[in-house]
Amino acid sequence: MPKKEPDEVKPPKVEVPVYWLETSDSVSRRYEFEPHGYLTVKVVNDSRPIYHRVAESFLNKFFPAGYPYSVNEGYLRYTQFRALQHLTSAALSVLSTQSLLFAAGLRPTPAQATAVSWILKDGMQHVGKLICSNLGARMDSEPKRWRILADVLYDLGTGLEVLSPLCPHLFLEVAGLGNFAKGMAVVAARATRLPIYSSFAKEGNLSDIFAKGEAISTLFNVVGMGVGIQLASTVCSSMQGKMIVGPLLSIVHVLSVVEEMRAVPVNSLNPQRTAMIVADFLKTGKVSSPADLRYREDLLFHGRLIEDAGNVKVGRALHKVVKPSKLKEWKEIFPEEKFVLSPGNKWTDMLLEHNATGEDAVRGWLVAAYAASMGKSFHEPSASVLQDAYDKMNIVFTPFLCELQAKGWHTDRFLDGTGSRFAF
Repeated sequence: MPKKEPDEVKPPKVEVPVYWLETSDSVSRRYEFEPHGYLTVKVVNDSRPIYHRVAESFLNKFFPAGYPYSVNEGYLRYTQFRALQHLTSAALSVLSTQSLLFAAGLRPTPAQATAVSWILKDGMQHVGKLICSNLGARMDSEPKRWRILADVLYDLGTGLEVLSPLCPHLFLEVAGLGNFAKGMAVVAARATRLPIYSSFAKEGNLSDIFAKGEAISTLFNVVGMGVGIQLASTVCSSMQGKMIVGPLLSIVHVLSVVEEMRAVPVNSLNPQRTAMIVADFLKTGKVSSPADLRYREDLLFHGRLIEDAGNVKVGRALHKVVKPSKLKEWKEIFPEEKFVLSPGNKWTDMLLEHNATGEDAVRGWLVAAYAASMGKSFHEPSASVLQDAYDKMNIVFTPFLCELQAKGWHTDRFLDGTGSRFAF
């Protein structure tokens, strides 16, 4: 019987780490794949000047990972003016709180004024929440406009507080009105924060953008409080100094938030942005992107009519603009559509069903614009005029919608603020 040889013992398999070194801009980095498959990066040698390393550390802490490729256009300008806005706002807050305590008969130090300002902020938010609780839909539709309005209200409240020592016998009335304005401002600012941040999200990194944006706010709030303490101890120790410095800080504050909002490429469809998209498409045949429209938006008079887009107005109540007979006639001609057009002397009303999306609103807008551009009277449109405009819309709508979505627009919803909708 042949002798059975013992099984050969194999040495244990040793996994050799997969790594490599890369050198770029005087920085050597070691890249290595861990056993679980993740890639780790470690700086081996960094011979850059100290200011380059400090700048990179600042970007890593206060800007989203992958910046500038991980955010949409305009983020840097938005952040610059946001920092200036928070700096001036915090400085104004210190001065206003010091004035309030003066009006109440106290003589606080700048440090005491800073501490009390935080207590007042927490207390005033409750009234503002109650007042602003039914304005959320408007803020979703026009976040830029409401963000600017929030800072104007905040400065108005701060101004009343700064002036309170001039009328100490009305301290309660002046301080109460100032806190009321500031409370509404805080709620409006917080409510519009998420729509603005989401406009910059490019790679599903909304949480990262939100966290880094709040870090920037906190940093410059602290810096602004330091500036406020210095001002309160020097040029603003008197009422005359506050009367000069306060308006200057307020002007810089409001201008900063206006420039900040102009840089935001909001990508949701509301009446103004939809009208601008349709007008540009009819004139040039191209679809504008959110970045193309950001500096053209009217942040004060958002309800203005655009003639090239058919002078369409959205959101009026159904019973005020459409007679039952006209509504029945419309639904017989276009039974599948979720919009109704009702022409008037100066504009065309568009009414949307409750479940209408951004696509439905765009379809209705295109029909109204094509009907108006045909050179025929749209005051009493015939069925043939509407049918011609509707057929023309159907020809261009599919490629138009694809281009609209490719440009980054969200077509799954239409934000018409407090506009009325209907349901059969």
